[in-house]
Amino acid sequence: MAATPLPGQAGTRRIGYARVSTADQDLAPQLDVLRAKGCEPIYSEHASGKHADRPELAQAMKALRAGDTLVVWRLDRLGRSLPDLIATVNELASRGIAFESVTEAIDTTTASGKLVFNIFASLADFERHLIGERTRAGLAAGRARGRMGGRPPALTSRQLREARLLLTDPDATVTAVAERYGVSRTTLYKGLRELADKEAAA
Repeated sequence: MAATPLPGQAGTRRIGYARVSTADQDLAPQLDVLRAKGCEPIYSEHASGKHADRPELAQAMKALRAGDTLVVWRLDRLGRSLPDLIATVNELASRGIAFESVTEAIDTTTASGKLVFNIFASLADFERHLIGERTRAGLAAGRARGRMGGRPPALTSRQLREARLLLTDPDATVTAVAERYGVSRTTLYKGLRELADKEAAA
């Protein structure tokens, strides 16, 4: 008979991660839920979401071992965007680590949980390809008219999200994406940083 893993034994733990937001600085509700789910230890991010660095998440990722489960109260506590979330969960999966989000009842140790994340990843990839097609078509049309873009320099949040998703394509270049929206590389970089700060504060 196989030995029963001891509580807290490496490879069998449920490790929690909690993060405050600008709107809600109280971690107590998250911590209560994570403790009720048997999480020990729990890594708590107290810094404002405006800061891009998440040292406690980095520590949690470092502590996790194959067979462990990372548990969060809600999906947006782990990822600030869908691509960010998918990348993190994929990293966990590659290391043999499960993921659970309590609010959405998602658990990658189950078939349904894996299916949900496969759907998320497929949708993100599909959207990225659609944006790529629109970008290439827009650049071709701009060249045919003898200009590149011609849009106002300021980018909307939707345009910035599109640009960010497009840049996840290894074949995409910052120059090409900036030209698509008629802005400089500097303007695009600045807009993406501001968008990341805005999402982090949500």
